[in-house]
This record gives sequence, structure tokens and C-alpha cells, in this order.
Amino acid sequence: MQPIISPSQLEQLPTQNLIILDARAGKDAHKNYLNKHIKGARLVDLDKDLAEIGGDAAFGGRHPLPEIGKFAETLSRLGISEEDRLVIYDDKNGSNAGARAWWMLRSFGFKKVQVLDGGIQNAEKEGMEFSSGEESFEKTEVIKKAEWLLPTSALEDVENELVNNLSTVIDVRDSYRYRGESEPIDLVAGHIPGAANVPFSENLDENGCFLSPEKLREKYLEFLKGKPENLIVHCGSGVTACHTVLALVYAGLPIPHLYVGSWSEWSRREGKGIARDV
Repeated sequence: MQPIISPSQLEQLPTQNLIILDARAGKDAHKNYLNKHIKGARLVDLDKDLAEIGGDAAFGGRHPLPEIGKFAETLSRLGISEEDRLVIYDDKNGSNAGARAWWMLRSFGFKKVQVLDGGIQNAEKEGMEFSSGEESFEKTEVIKKAEWLLPTSALEDVENELVNNLSTVIDVRDSYRYRGESEPIDLVAGHIPGAANVPFSENLDENGCFLSPEKLREKYLEFLKGKPENLIVHCGSGVTACHTVLALVYAGLPIPHLYVGSWSEWSRREGKGIARDV
């Protein structure tokens, strides 16, 4: 199953065991959901459901992963069972929280998980059915899992891999943030010394939809010089990095390690190097 699905393909799916998740983020996410969402969609909250925000971003970053047991309880509250097929959308072409939800569901063990190409804007453009208000659904039994299944890297892993030239580390943030020209979110501008920059926005075409698997594969194989293994991907706080993980999987390439703490952790940790290309 491809990890990307178009609005027309979604409309053709049988509704039995199909769950659509609205992963729009921001302070108005719930308000926007109540105002208008794809019919039947259930709201998943980035800060409450897809992260467990601590008191110090220097340890874990701005969006650390929740304990897997806590995420299991979230899935139960959302009425999700192991046999369900899951389709996720947001309003930022999958880069807001859509891809993060996809990564977490895949890492939890779900096989049938897809992100809606082009997000809610594309769904509206293609004439999908929308509704407003809350949706009614029942809770499900909590699914027991022991650990996240997809590979992650801690700060110390990233540092060791770079020092010993063992892995390629990709920073998917916008180029101006990587170069250190300015930093709109975190405390310090710049990037991890040795990390390369491939903005996640380059995974998309001019319409905000993913490039074809063939184009993505060609792009990343060229950048990685034909060696897609030993790859670590990060961003500001471990959210938009999942967009590039998704693109790599869509391209048929190996799943890279995700550095969840990302720049928000590294830049706050005392003694860690900061590079700027201004």
C-alpha cells in the first residue's frame, strides 16, 4: 500500500473499518475542525495526542514522543482498532502533523496508514464531502504495545554518527533557518555542524502535492550518491522531518532514523556546536 492517497482514491474506499484523522495543528485547530472537516474525520491534536511536551526542550525537544502506552490510550479514545485503515490529512500538505501522525501509527504497528495528498485544500478542490461539529464514535479496547517500531536517534547518536562520519544527517527545515539567517521558533539560529539541508518543501510540486515516487527516488538517490542507508532526518522539533521520512518511503527507499529532538533540543543543549552559513 502506497503511503500517499488522492482525494478521488479516498472517496472510492469502502467505509467499513476506514478512519479519517484531521491532524491540523495550531491554536485554532479545534475551532477549524468544528467549523469544517472531511465528513467523518476525527480530530487528533499535535500537542496533546502526538507529543508529550515536557518542561525543558533541551531534553527531548519541543515535541517529544509520548510514551507508547499513552499513545495507545489516545488510539482507544479515537475509536481505532488494529484492523482499521487510516487516512490522515492536515492543511500544510502533510508537513504540519499529518506525516507525524502517519509515522507514529506506522511505528505503533499499523500497516494500512496513508496521508491525503494535498491536504484539506486538495480535498475541497476535488469536491469531497465535508461536515461540521463533533463526530460520534465509540471507544475501542486499548492495544498493548511494548515499544516504537521505527528507528529513532537520540542526540548522542546523531553526534557520534557525525563525528565518525557514519551517517548522513539531513535537516529538512527551510534553507534560511538552516543557514542561520533567522529563526522564527527556536532560541538560536543555525544548524547542527555536518548536517546537510534538503527542505521538506522540495518533496512537493507547484500544487502542493507530493512529487511522483520516481522523481522522489531520483532526487534522493542523487543527493545521497546512491547510498540511502545510514540516514538520519531531523527538523525543528521532529514533526516536519516525518514529511521527508514519508517521501522516502513513498519513493521506495529505506526508512531513515528520525531524530525526534531535532534542532529544538540540539540548540538548547549546552556545549553543542552551532553552524551558520550566512
